[in-house]
Amino acid sequence: MAQNNGPFLAFDFGAESSRAVAGTLEKEKLVLREIYRFSTGMLPLGGHLYWNIYRFYEEIIRALICCREENSEPCSIAVDSWGVDFGMLAADGTIVRIPYAYRDPQVIEAMHDFHRIIPPERIYALTGISMQPFNSLYHLHAMRGSNDLALDAGERVMFIPDLLNYMLSGVKKTEFSFATTSQLYNPFTGEWEEELLDAVGLDASFMNEIIEPGQLIGRLSDDGCRQSGLKHVNVASVCSHDTGSAIVAVPAEDADWAYISSGTWSLMGLELDSPLVNEKTFKYNFSNEGGAGKRFRFLKNIMGLWLLQQCREKWKQTGTGCDYPTLINEAGKAEPFRMLIDPDHEQFFSPRNMVSEIDTFCKHTSQAKPGSRGAYVRAILESLALKYRYVLDQLQEVSGKQINTIHIIGGGTRNKMLCQFTANATGKKVVAGPSEGTAAGNILMQAMACGRVSSLEEIRYLVKNSFDAEVYLPEDTGRWDNAFREFVNLVEKG
Repeated sequence: MAQNNGPFLAFDFGAESSRAVAGTLEKEKLVLREIYRFSTGMLPLGGHLYWNIYRFYEEIIRALICCREENSEPCSIAVDSWGVDFGMLAADGTIVRIPYAYRDPQVIEAMHDFHRIIPPERIYALTGISMQPFNSLYHLHAMRGSNDLALDAGERVMFIPDLLNYMLSGVKKTEFSFATTSQLYNPFTGEWEEELLDAVGLDASFMNEIIEPGQLIGRLSDDGCRQSGLKHVNVASVCSHDTGSAIVAVPAEDADWAYISSGTWSLMGLELDSPLVNEKTFKYNFSNEGGAGKRFRFLKNIMGLWLLQQCREKWKQTGTGCDYPTLINEAGKAEPFRMLIDPDHEQFFSPRNMVSEIDTFCKHTSQAKPGSRGAYVRAILESLALKYRYVLDQLQEVSGKQINTIHIIGGGTRNKMLCQFTANATGKKVVAGPSEGTAAGNILMQAMACGRVSSLEEIRYLVKNSFDAEVYLPEDTGRWDNAFREFVNLVEKG
C-alpha cells in the first residue's frame, strides 16, 4: 500500500464526546493536534438506546474534509471506541441493526437469565472476562430473547470499530483487543468460543477474522475519497478498544506499576503476558482483555467519572456554573468524608437522575445526604479513590506483585483532585499523564503499521519523551486509612 508523508489521524470515540487527533513524529517526539471534536450521544428511540453509526461516519468525513482544507492529507487513519457494542451486517453489506448502546435497558436482566443456561463459572473459564451486563454475549442473548429480526436478517456481527472500518474501507475484520471485550473470545484457544455462540443461536461464521493491531488493513474507499476530497489514505488496525490504545501510551519503565485509564469508566489493572484465570480472579470479577504485542490487560471496570458527568447533566438543567473547574472548586470547600458511596452499585449504572440515586443510596446506608453540589462531587471523588485502593489490594493479592506506582492516563488526569485523592487513598505514587493517552496510543500503533516505530517499548519511550507527567505523592494517609475501613464495610455489605 502506498504511503504519503502526512500525519497519522486517530478517531477516538468516547461515550460522552469524540475527536479526531492528528499526530506527527518529530525528533523522537510525538506531537498531537486536535483537528475536530463532536458530541457522541446515545440515541433514545422506541424504548431503546442506540449509537447512530451513520452520524459517526459523517463526522469522520467532516474531519477528513478539515484535513483536506488544511492541505494535510493523513498517511493513515484508525478508529478506537469503547468496548462490547456491535451492529449486524446482512449478506449484501447492508447494516440491518445499528448498535444498541451498552446502557440499553434490555441488558439489565439478560446476564442473569443467560446464567441459567451456562453458569458464570463456566463462562469465565472459557473467556477470562468478568460478568458485566453490558457484555456483547448478554446483548446477543437479549436480542434472541426478544426475537430481534436482525439476528435472522444479519450474517455478521460487526463491532463499532469494525463497522466504521467497513464503511471507510470495505474491510470486514475484528481487532484482537476489541474481540476480547465481547465475552465471546477464548484467549486460550485464540478463537471465537463456539459453546457461547451456540448458546445465543450463532456460530463462528457470524464473526470476523481476528487480526493483531499495528498493521495496515485497507485504503479509504472510493465513496470516502469522493466525500472527503482525499485520495491516498490508508486504514490501519490499532488497539480499537480505547482502553487498549490508552495502555499502549503508559509511559512506564519498570514492572512494578498498575494503571488507571480514567474517563467515563475507570479501568484499573496490570499488563500481563498471559491471562490470569482462577477461582480468586473469578470471585473478584477481573477481566483479561487483549492488548498490543499479544499482551493482556488484567483489569477491573470501575464506574468512573460517569457519576460526576450525570450529576452535572442534572445540575445544568436547573443552574449555572456547572463547568468542571467550578464544581471541583466547590468540592474543595466541602466537608471531607461526609458520606461515601460504592461507585459500582447497580443503581448508578443507568439512572434517570444520578443525584436522586445518590440520595437514595445515602438513605439506605444510614448516611446524611450530601446537601450541596460540592459535597456530591467530593463524595464521588473520595469514593472513587477508595475504590481504587480496594481494587489495588485485590490486584496485588491475585498477581503476587508489589505495586509501587499507579499511572493514570486519559481525561481523568485533568482532575487534579481525583489524582491527589488516589495517591492519598492508595499510599502509592501517582503519575498522571498523558491526558490524550488513547489518541497517542492509537497514533503510535499506526506509526508501527507504517514502519515508523518497531516495538511497544519504543512507543513508550516516545510517550515519555513527548509528554510532561504530573506526580502526586500520598498525603494525610492516616485519615484515608480510617475512611477506607468504613468504605470496605459499605461495599461488602452490598
